[in-house]
Amino acid sequence: MSEVIRIFVEKRDGFNVVAKQTLWDIRHNLGLRSVEDLRYIVRYDIEGLTKDEYDKAKGIVLSEPNADVIYEETLPVEDGWRVFAMEYLPGQYDQRGDSAEQCVQLLTQGERCKVLTARVICLKGNITDEEQKKVEEYLINPVESRLASLDKPQTLDMETPVPENVKRVEGFIGWNDEEMAEYYGSMGFAMTLDDLKFCRDYFRDTENRDPSVTELRVIDTYWSDHCRHTTFLTRLSEVEIEKAALGSVIEDALKEYYATRDEVYGKDTTRIVSLMDMALMGMKSLKKKGMIPDLDESEEINACSIEVPVTIDGKTEKWLVQFKNETHNHPTEIEPFGGAATCLGGAIRDPLSGRAYVYQAMRVTGSGDPTIPFKDTMHGKLPSRKITTGAANGYSSYGNQIGLATGQVVELYDKGYVAKRMEIGAVIGASPKENVIRETPMPDDVIVLLGGRTGRDGCGGATGSSKAHTESSIETCGAEVATRT
Repeated sequence: MSEVIRIFVEKRDGFNVVAKQTLWDIRHNLGLRSVEDLRYIVRYDIEGLTKDEYDKAKGIVLSEPNADVIYEETLPVEDGWRVFAMEYLPGQYDQRGDSAEQCVQLLTQGERCKVLTARVICLKGNITDEEQKKVEEYLINPVESRLASLDKPQTLDMETPVPENVKRVEGFIGWNDEEMAEYYGSMGFAMTLDDLKFCRDYFRDTENRDPSVTELRVIDTYWSDHCRHTTFLTRLSEVEIEKAALGSVIEDALKEYYATRDEVYGKDTTRIVSLMDMALMGMKSLKKKGMIPDLDESEEINACSIEVPVTIDGKTEKWLVQFKNETHNHPTEIEPFGGAATCLGGAIRDPLSGRAYVYQAMRVTGSGDPTIPFKDTMHGKLPSRKITTGAANGYSSYGNQIGLATGQVVELYDKGYVAKRMEIGAVIGASPKENVIRETPMPDDVIVLLGGRTGRDGCGGATGSSKAHTESSIETCGAEVATRT
């Protein structure tokens, strides 16, 4: 087992922008004027490198000699400074560490080393224990991060327990409603208790067996709002419009929807009224009137496609232009960087899976006032400033890494977005139509699963962002920010 090497990297004065911004944030938004100065240091723990390999990497990959000061093994801190470190939760994706591993491997042309990173904060001033704890709680989002030990580990190997065989839920089909409610409360499902009772009745009457935990988790995923759009497909039996400045406009729009619905389906239709039906009614009306002949229709409905003629070098070809949008409102609210990053990633994924080159994006967000002091933050919520800045960084990080230009960014600020953040990403892609092959899966087809490492999401990625959430969600839903690979 190779030795763990520790290195601290700190920006020189003049380059330490993050340290100065963090100090300003703590003094002005958190209101702690007792903090006089702040140091922001990135800590790397590295395992799997020889001394020569490390010496090459520290000045090329881990630091920039013209902008950084490096300290090896021990961080020098003067008396009177308070020190704490922040690190990602085990299993949470560490982008800095992953990038360092890849770059070091390119440099050494050898085996991939292991890198764990942390951010070390040093505070100077007449600071009490309570004030330090307040800074820690302000800077550390418990959904993704935690306080890190200041001691160097002996190894970076993480013990991963071998999972047990998938268990069946013994007695499930025979449980009464009280027993079902008790089991439901222990599992953290996104589906409702009535949904779970429906599963019980199905496995009892049709399968004649108890389900496995995996089967219930898969059902929970595919029945989640994230996958099935439960909210938008809910039957609306009665629609009431409040009297307001725009009330009459909404009433006129609703009347037009009902009239168009009669034209498209007929007055005697049994189709339910839903938000999804309202969203699609304009398209269905145009389609029935033959006004969108370029619409490309298929069983695949992940991205909307239209057929357009494209002239290349004097030759006209049939191309598909694909449109897709994704919302990650709640994930961005509890984990701003990852939520906004995977919002864009989710929009990119669908045209990309249709063999389209994604070339343009748009971002529309709704936020509370980011200038409101931390002390006025709604209980159980992250500060609007933290959400706004973290989400902007996450969205741009994903877009920059994949090389996608975002031509329009609109950030709306309104008190209506304090309780629930809005995060929308939309993209446009295109590909020659002949490149898009659509076939129906058949029995005995071989399935190959490809993708990158995603972190702690697992089956909870979709269900976590679909649950009804409370003020404790920020502490318990860290493993459930839906990730795109």
